[in-house]
Amino acid sequence: MKKVITLMLLAAFGLVLAACNTVHGFGEDVSKVGEKMQEGSKK
Repeated sequence: MKKVITLMLLAAFGLVLAACNTVHGFGEDVSKVGEKMQEGSKK
C-alpha cells in the first residue's frame, strides 16, 4: 500500500513540475499555494 501511495505522489509531483516548465514558474505556483493556505487559516 505504501508503494502505491509513493508512486502516486511521485507521479503527481512530476505532473506539477511538467506543468510549470521553469523553476520560476514552480516558485510562483508554490507561492500561490502558500497564499491560499494563509487565506484558509484566516477564516
